[in-house]
Amino acid sequence: MCDLVARTGRHQQRYEHGRRLVAGCIPFRYKDNNDETSDDGHKKLVEVLMINSQSGSGLLFPKGGWENDETVEEAAAREAIEEAGVRGDLVQLLGFYDFKSKTHQDKFCPEGMCRAAVFALRVKEELASWPEQSTRKRTWLTLSEAVERSRYPWVREALTTGFTTWHENWSNGDDHVDPSSR
Repeated sequence: MCDLVARTGRHQQRYEHGRRLVAGCIPFRYKDNNDETSDDGHKKLVEVLMINSQSGSGLLFPKGGWENDETVEEAAAREAIEEAGVRGDLVQLLGFYDFKSKTHQDKFCPEGMCRAAVFALRVKEELASWPEQSTRKRTWLTLSEAVERSRYPWVREALTTGFTTWHENWSNGDDHVDPSSR
């Protein structure tokens, strides 16, 4: 049984210019790559954690409503715990991604437009139980597998233009990439 409880409802939801504001993250970790063809013979492979969609096939990253009583970083970290059962360090804001939600239209956002702030989250802990474990399955994937299995175009974009660009720079010692430059 999980002691954590997921937030529900829209009474504290943030909106801006007719869009629902959401926060999420791309959880990642490093795994040993024992590929004998690699140059150094023992390279670290980056993997990202994706979760199943509750409304169809394909995978996505943990994300959800950014509420009035929390910072965008707190919202992203909370969603990682609630939906994917992981904790870690938010390393970098990767950017803002606009999309249309078919399931989350309301009086403040009748068109269903959303803007997601997406962060890179370096996973430090995988929880044995979490609030949405009965409806969410988590899957660790390589970057190419994640792109292939992403449910939505905006999720692929966040992965390819946001995470991959940032990670390449970060791995090469440039620890800051300005997400507004994309």
